[in-house]
Amino acid sequence: MYPEYMAASLRMVDETRARRLELAKKPEPVYPPMDAAERRAVLEGFHPDFKSDARRPVRVGPNRGDILTTEVAHLLESHSWLRPEQVDLSRPDFETDLLIIGGGGAGCNAALTAMKEHGVRSLIATKLRMGDANTMMSEGGMQAAVARADSPTRHYLDALGGGHFENKPELVRALTEDAPKVVQYLENLGVVWDKEADGSLQVLHGGGTSRKRMLSCRDHIGAMIMRTLMDEVKNHPDMIEVKEFMPAVELIRDEEGRCAGAILYSMDSEEFFVVRAKATLIATGGFGRLHIRGFDTTNHYGATGDGLVLAYRAGARLMYMDSVQYHPTGAAFPEQIAGFLITEKVRGAGGQPLNKDGELFVFPREPRDIEASAIIRECVQNGGGIATPSGRVGVWLDSPIIDLIHGEGYTAHHFAAIHRQFLRYDLDITRVPMLIYPSLHYQNGGVEINERCETNLPGLYVAGEASGGVHGRNRLMGNSVLDYNVFGRRAGLFAGEYVKNTTLAPLTLSHLDRHERDLADAGVDSELVTPILLPSYAPEDVKKRQLIRGGNVLPGSSVLRNRLHSDATL
Repeated sequence: MYPEYMAASLRMVDETRARRLELAKKPEPVYPPMDAAERRAVLEGFHPDFKSDARRPVRVGPNRGDILTTEVAHLLESHSWLRPEQVDLSRPDFETDLLIIGGGGAGCNAALTAMKEHGVRSLIATKLRMGDANTMMSEGGMQAAVARADSPTRHYLDALGGGHFENKPELVRALTEDAPKVVQYLENLGVVWDKEADGSLQVLHGGGTSRKRMLSCRDHIGAMIMRTLMDEVKNHPDMIEVKEFMPAVELIRDEEGRCAGAILYSMDSEEFFVVRAKATLIATGGFGRLHIRGFDTTNHYGATGDGLVLAYRAGARLMYMDSVQYHPTGAAFPEQIAGFLITEKVRGAGGQPLNKDGELFVFPREPRDIEASAIIRECVQNGGGIATPSGRVGVWLDSPIIDLIHGEGYTAHHFAAIHRQFLRYDLDITRVPMLIYPSLHYQNGGVEINERCETNLPGLYVAGEASGGVHGRNRLMGNSVLDYNVFGRRAGLFAGEYVKNTTLAPLTLSHLDRHERDLADAGVDSELVTPILLPSYAPEDVKKRQLIRGGNVLPGSSVLRNRLHSDATL
């Protein structure tokens, strides 16, 4: 239930709904979309990326001198878990053709494709369980130009525009041209797409799209795809080995400069294990659990940006790591689920963002960074937000209007997971609106790749959210689900091709010594040990006691000082 003091604002939402419903029935937008100048003004004035302390130069590594998101720069200017002499590289614990770091959608796709196209064996090392990934948490849908009125060319132009024309064009071309094939591939594996009565694929609008292009599985698309991919991986235990609770903590190179595997860390036994691999794929996802600028996040518990650290210390370049995506509609109340994703498809179906007076203040389907900035402006500058008991603030997302537009039962059927989540807190979103605020959602940048998923480090491939360049500096809804499917498959295809012609030289971790020298030369003073692996939400006094029990030995200790800053608002 909402607190009693919100009742007056809720009444105003009810009182304006009939008028807003009439607007929704007309062909014109319910609120005027912004022009280019208005979009630029709201971005520069209110998007978190544009705050004065949001970015700074990184002082070490391949991107030295580049301006990055401040928390990412901290992450990269950190120490390794281990020293080279702690492990014996001459006696690997595991050997494989392709090492895949990450057990989400990109990793599974790569393993399956490498096996089917090249007969390549893979080892998937994942931090938590298979499927504990942002892939599983996707709700809204996947973009693909499959409708008669659409085309990959239109999809390409929409994606470029959504990324502010800063995407790598060859990556966008691969994304959009492969999309229809991915739809068929997933259906053949067992994904059940939403369809119309005539059997055609159902497509809906998303923010920033010029055509209806969003395919869905109600609001369970991530779970549907992830479960299907996991089942297929498990069908091939002779070709795909899975190591759960064994994250990678460093990449290994060979003496000729190629990526040659990784050091894994067992979260059960607290031991290091050496994996020798002819090719390595980073598919570790994003960094939402870094809580950039203190924002709540939609991301799963393990999303701590590990792939960035692994690749960067080994010598891979990053791109667009000055850009963060905040989803416009994360839950602001109930506070037990703060940050919980409210899919953009809710607004695509007619849900309307409203201020405390029940009035529209932004076109509901602006691109994500614009929509999020407008919501922040409404709360921060215009005073149109509603405060929660803990001091959060949000605006209404009018969900009851959806059933009035499409018919009773539409919301409960098409947004079953969201409906059920709010019912747990005695809030029926078919009768009352949701209180929402932007939530940290997506790592726009990442490790730079080409259309073959190759990095500047031979033998190292990256796919999914850990990669950079596909989405420019803003991603449109549904392109992330497409991304990990398209580039996961491409990574498996091209990495599988690479391993068949590769013979490794002796292994080395000399890049760790180089990194430590660079930190010293740059005068970096950091106690941070990375990759972080898991976020720490313990109070500061508890963390201090843990550190004392760990002997204050940070590198290689099972108790790590692993938060970027202690004053984040969670």
